Formats: sequence, structure tokens, C-alpha cells
Amino acid sequence: MHTLGEVLVALLIVAGSSFTLIGSIGLVKLPDLMMRLHAPTKATTAGVGGVLLASMSYAFLRTGELSAHELLITLFLFLTAPVTAHFLAKAYLHRHPDRVRRLPPACREAGWARFEPSSSEEVRPSREQRPQRPPRV
Repeated sequence: MHTLGEVLVALLIVAGSSFTLIGSIGLVKLPDLMMRLHAPTKATTAGVGGVLLASMSYAFLRTGELSAHELLITLFLFLTAPVTAHFLAKAYLHRHPDRVRRLPPACREAGWARFEPSSSEEVRPSREQRPQRPPRV
């Protein structure tokens, strides 16, 4: 293996492990879920992606063949991490409406991260105004 290839693999491993370390520290140290959510979805995903790229580069430089396994793992990781983070954030905002009230005003009528009907649309009754189901016996 050439020296330039070894340097590339080493840089990718160091960069990936640094991102993973920073994301892990953020996951442990940040105070609440909305702040903690950014650490694994951004830093740790980039870190694992860097390590997988290093593994792909090493396999290519060593054998001359591309490794499809690492490529598929990387694609799956980069597709699923943002979707999972989005669902977690939406669930948190629905469970903690006090956080939504403290957000700055949105630049559009629909609001932040959840649907708020505009004044021209029909507004659904709140949970207290809806007819209640009879209790199950």
C-alpha cells in the first residue's frame, strides 16, 4: 500500500473517531433531549461515516476491489439517522407544548415543527371541547 493511501486512511480514521468522540460527549453532557438530539445525529453520524470511508479506502487500496458492504452501511446510516431524529423531535414537541410556546415566532403562518392552521382555515376543537367517549366497562 502506498504512503499516500496510508495517510488518507489514517486521516479518515482520526477525523471519524474525533467526530464520534465529540458526539458521544455531547450526548452525555447536554441537558435535555432537544439539545442531546443533535450530538448523535450530526457528529456521531459523520464520525461513523468517516470510519466507514476509511474502511472502504483501506479495502480498495489493499485488494483493488470496492466493498459494497461498507457503502450500503453508510447509505443506510445517512438515510435513517435524520429521519429518526426528526421523529424524536416531533414527538418531544407534541409531548412538551410549553417548549413550543417559548420558540420565537415563525416567519410563516404554519408555525414551527407542527401544523398550526392559519386563521382562514377551520380550526379543530381542542381536546377539552371534543365529546368524550364513555368509559369502557
